[in-house]
Amino acid sequence: MSTIEKALAKKKLSASAPKPDAIDEQANEPLIPAHATEERQVEPKVSTSSETQKFDAKKSLIFPLEKLDELGYVSVSSKRKLVNEELRAIKRKLLNNAFGGLSKTLKGGNLITVSSTRPGEGKSFTAINLALSIALEQDKTVLLVDADVLKPSVSKKLEVTEQVGDGLMEYLLDEVQDVKDIMYSTNLDNLKFIPAGRPSHLSTELLASQKMADLAEEFITRYPDRVVIMDSPPLLGINETVVVANLSGQVVIVVEEEKTKVSELKAAVAQLDKDKAIGFVMNKSKKQSSDSGYGYGYAYAYAGKE
Repeated sequence: MSTIEKALAKKKLSASAPKPDAIDEQANEPLIPAHATEERQVEPKVSTSSETQKFDAKKSLIFPLEKLDELGYVSVSSKRKLVNEELRAIKRKLLNNAFGGLSKTLKGGNLITVSSTRPGEGKSFTAINLALSIALEQDKTVLLVDADVLKPSVSKKLEVTEQVGDGLMEYLLDEVQDVKDIMYSTNLDNLKFIPAGRPSHLSTELLASQKMADLAEEFITRYPDRVVIMDSPPLLGINETVVVANLSGQVVIVVEEEKTKVSELKAAVAQLDKDKAIGFVMNKSKKQSSDSGYGYGYAYAYAGKE
């Protein structure tokens, strides 16, 4: 059995995440190694409409946080939700890789690509949830990048399509010179967002361009204490997607239960550089929580190791 199959088998056994009344019973179980970064979660500061208006209107976005909560996304309020607990377990591993013991040998661990083998497996949903969850951290900021320039959906899911202007495509086309000009503040102080930008017939080529590589390096080095979550196109069928994934230190592959084929998952992982930290998120599992139609689970493995 390969590393991937072992990881998925392990996750299938644990995919029945704790019910809300069982969370407290498992609170003392270690989820990460002792040397991992300690999580310090506090109530995030949510900017009011009047506060947001103090920013440059072009650079500020208002996420419908209450509606996102109702749709099954991570809640940024003090509400206790199962999806928050599930995402907390995932982000702890990712933050430990980026800033804990593994960070000494893992290059670019603060840049995390979220992808899947095929469309429709929940990668954008997962990328948004990871960003929201990390934004709850007291000492971490997160940048969410919609790098799925072929079929962007993050702006639509966050209901900010009408609010955004220039994005990643405009920057890669040299129509915007400074990345700050495509980086939008939001009504969550710890969360910023870069939209995909307008469609271009050169989208795939631009993803594989040197400018994209330089941008990824800037994400890693200019803000080493910031987590960058990139929602990328699916790994199979588009060669340029693999190029984007290999720019990051960590790759999260979203796996849809009973849909994603192990053979395709192996093919996707085989294209990734061997020094990447690769995680698998089991999405849309049969287990359903009372507040979300999605179930999460997490398994971790290094690419290329059997």
